[in-house]
Amino acid sequence: MGRKTILLLIMGVFWAYYIYIPLPDNIEESWKLLCMTTYWKILTDLSLFAELLGVNHFMNIFMFFMNLQEVPPTSDENVTVMETTFNNVPVRVYVPKRKPERLRRGLFYIHGGGWCLGSAAFLGYDSLSRRTADRLDAVVISTNYRLAPKYHFPNQFEDVYNALKGFMRQDVLDKYGVDPERIGISGDSAGGNLAAAVAQQLIDDPDVEINLKTQCLIYPALQTLDMDLPSYRENSHFPILPKSLMVRFWSEYFTVDKSLVKAMFSNQHVPVESSHLYKFINWSSLLPEKFKKGYFYKSPTYGSSELAKKYPGFLDVRAAPLLADDNKLRSLPLTYVITCQYDVLRDDGIMYVTRLQNAGVQVTHNHIEDGFHGAFSFSGFKIADRLENQYMNWLSENL
Repeated sequence: MGRKTILLLIMGVFWAYYIYIPLPDNIEESWKLLCMTTYWKILTDLSLFAELLGVNHFMNIFMFFMNLQEVPPTSDENVTVMETTFNNVPVRVYVPKRKPERLRRGLFYIHGGGWCLGSAAFLGYDSLSRRTADRLDAVVISTNYRLAPKYHFPNQFEDVYNALKGFMRQDVLDKYGVDPERIGISGDSAGGNLAAAVAQQLIDDPDVEINLKTQCLIYPALQTLDMDLPSYRENSHFPILPKSLMVRFWSEYFTVDKSLVKAMFSNQHVPVESSHLYKFINWSSLLPEKFKKGYFYKSPTYGSSELAKKYPGFLDVRAAPLLADDNKLRSLPLTYVITCQYDVLRDDGIMYVTRLQNAGVQVTHNHIEDGFHGAFSFSGFKIADRLENQYMNWLSENL
């Protein structure tokens, strides 16, 4: 076999693995998604290979590459950007420069990244916060939080909760000119998980006298019990978030112990004594018929109690907001939820919409038929512009 033949063979394998991905016909600008997926897969494989060699933990290596996208807190002609801390948690604050006609809206934003990656300094989140502050004439707080694998649940939750409580103090709101009756919380992916969780926690906190007006959850991760939902089955290999990566994100949130990720991937991590929790996430009753698509609900295969004893966080409502009972849900604020058809987390969001509606909460559900996980943050994609406009319009009308 000649060198040219071998080279062509190698190029063919590379193209087939990294570039060629069959995508649904309704995906807009599919070539851009293919380019993004290629970059993401190469980054993932480099990180996995380095971890295999013992260089560092997979998430730490991944974070090293992603940190190259961070930008400094630079003010521009429209928005003043500064960094500070609320209850010792670092945040970025975005304040419009134009003179306000009245007290401004306040929006507390939580970045995604699977509880392992990301920061308020990432170019995409920095740009979104600037546009939000300018377009809505709002003070935007973009919070950081400690990340796995160095830190595990409940550290991420506690950081976000403490930062939000620090922001919602009356003296802080007065400092930034924020109307205490017009404060919202928002987040994407893992940030949507944290937004939902802290919104629930605020309800029973005697130290908090100010209520959230809105919550916006962008393709949120909301439950840890069932990794075999229809959306997980349909999109198990779909970019940018295949099931294998999402399950690893969930596992890393609680521990670096590989036994948990293995059990979660096979859906055998919940002990029988926690079986009562399945009523909160039973997709056979909570998903509209069109999302079931002929799938049949499988009775849970229960796992060992040892994992739950070691890592009880994955059964904690602060990590899995879908486990909240109806009494808690009915006190939540006006809600906006974005879900995407081609996303393993699709059914988490849809089930939460159903449960909130059943509890009497006013919910706007924006389901994106041609959407995929991460679409909201992909600058330069038409779908990102469309989602952001819909999100901004809803906030403009409701916050």
